[in-house]
Amino acid sequence: MPGRIPQQFISDLLAQADIVSIIDSRVRLVKAGKEYKACCPFHEEKTPSFYVNPVRQFFYCFGCGKGGTVVNFLMEYANLDYRTAIEEIAATVGVQVPTEGGWSQADGDVPKLYELMSRAQALYERQLWKSVEAKEAKSYIKSRNISQEIVRKFGLGYAPNQWDYLLKKFGTSATGRRLLLKSGMVIEKDNKKQYDRFRDRLMFPIFDKRDRVIGFGGRIISEGEPKYLNSPETPLFHKSNELFGLNHALPAIRSADRVLVVEGYTDVLALSQYGIEYAVATLGTATTTYHVRELFRSTSQIVFCFDGDVAGRRAAWRALEAVLPMMNDGHMVGFVFLPQGQDPDTLIREEGAAGLEDRISNAISIADYVLDKLLAEADINRFDGQAKLIADFKPIFSKLPEGFLRRRMTIKVAELVNEDPEYLYTQLTSS
Repeated sequence: MPGRIPQQFISDLLAQADIVSIIDSRVRLVKAGKEYKACCPFHEEKTPSFYVNPVRQFFYCFGCGKGGTVVNFLMEYANLDYRTAIEEIAATVGVQVPTEGGWSQADGDVPKLYELMSRAQALYERQLWKSVEAKEAKSYIKSRNISQEIVRKFGLGYAPNQWDYLLKKFGTSATGRRLLLKSGMVIEKDNKKQYDRFRDRLMFPIFDKRDRVIGFGGRIISEGEPKYLNSPETPLFHKSNELFGLNHALPAIRSADRVLVVEGYTDVLALSQYGIEYAVATLGTATTTYHVRELFRSTSQIVFCFDGDVAGRRAAWRALEAVLPMMNDGHMVGFVFLPQGQDPDTLIREEGAAGLEDRISNAISIADYVLDKLLAEADINRFDGQAKLIADFKPIFSKLPEGFLRRRMTIKVAELVNEDPEYLYTQLTSS
């Protein structure tokens, strides 16, 4: 019989788990102010009275009175026992459920890691403002016309050009060194020699949406490669799941009911400085379905902003592939392609917030973007070109959920190839 699950593990797990994501995968939630709502799954009703609060990590139905944590929800909704519910939640976070007697101390490190990362961020920030060694980092900030207000808002810092800066501060014990390794802030070579990961870099702290430091991005100040270095995968940080600036942007995203996704840290800073607060950036990775799902929890409209070059177009198509399965009715997606040699940082300084806002408002819709790309690659004046257009559209069609957008795009493709829309829709659905 399985042993008792340590209470500390349960507390840490519930601190990491996303109640909105877990419930939304079973009951379709709709944004309602700072909360989410749905028709209650525990009793029949036509008007939603079931609410989920992401801050308190709590659900409650004003109709039948059921409420509690995500554990209570899973036990009630899926008829699970307590341990199975905990195991379900642990699977979403990607951790194993320990039992007392066989539980290593390392499994309870999450709160300590959050504390360590917060203290590291505070040290780096102090170094930026107080250290003579940070002179070049401050010169770089000035050269990018980033205001002190924005630097402080985003908690930027400086990692000294030392191999053991953090090791000296936090690695004076075996436990301290273990936590530094687990946090990714220190690297250990085969010869067991340890050294700081980040050295002589302008540090961009990466926060989760609860304002906890989970990782860092560091830009090299002197010569060296890579120019940007991110934290590795850790118990706190999963690069493909996180978005830079989301913690700051959430209120503006909800207020504007749209989010602008860009590619660089400094783009987010510049946009915020010019009053566009609803921008976030991916962390050196392609846009993922997790990113899209997370953003659609707070807004109905996502606008992707990319360079207009080949690399930017390639990144846009990867973003499109991630967003297609999420295009339920009510969701909108647009694409902004910037002039050659421009990025959001340089463009907003040239055109101002009004100019960029105009580009955002006139973003290419997802349907137009797809159709323009398909038409660019198929000569529909030829029968084989028409066949290619349909073949290229098929994987798009298969990823789109059933709904208005899927049907309207099918109708448009049918018109382009002079085919009966119902016949084409039937063929695409059955093949």
